[in-house]
Amino acid sequence: MRDLAQGVTRFQRDVHPAKADLFAHLAENHAPHTLFIGCSDARVVPELITASEPGELFVVRTAGNLVPSHAPGPDAVAAAIEYAVAVLGVSDIVVCGHSGCGAMTALAEAHDLRGVPAVAEWLRHADASRARTAARGDVAALVRQNVLAQLANLATHPSVAGGLADGTLTLHGWVYDIATGGVENVAAVPRATASAA
Repeated sequence: MRDLAQGVTRFQRDVHPAKADLFAHLAENHAPHTLFIGCSDARVVPELITASEPGELFVVRTAGNLVPSHAPGPDAVAAAIEYAVAVLGVSDIVVCGHSGCGAMTALAEAHDLRGVPAVAEWLRHADASRARTAARGDVAALVRQNVLAQLANLATHPSVAGGLADGTLTLHGWVYDIATGGVENVAAVPRATASAA
């Protein structure tokens, strides 16, 4: 905790003053251009990977970068997606998987998850990803297939389906390699009026 407190002090002393005009603008304006759905993994920092300034990304982080298909009832992920698309008007959504993902490793290697029942239940949102991956134990293949499956789940959300249909939204699937810093574009679901990317 001491490191965090020291970080706040450095932010207040060095970072915030250097970007005072930006923060003054952001205090009254919230208009991110992209919804970034990534993994909760502490090694995956969306703003760092994309060299984005504060205010540019609306970020949702879940274990395994999972996006449940649209369903009735309260759902924090669905609420964030709907808000980003219908209220903030983002034009792009990125689903970003990453190398060495603990969630995908647990599934690929069939880890015993009985001791973490909430995690086990959450990872059921990756069932389609597992079905698409031919080789057991192939974490990299599962990471890629999971990104594709989560894009399909994302498209079931009414606000996203509407944005795709009316040409105001594009979906992107990325895989980030922690060791090299590389980002592979594994899929793009273009706006209805745009050509495929």
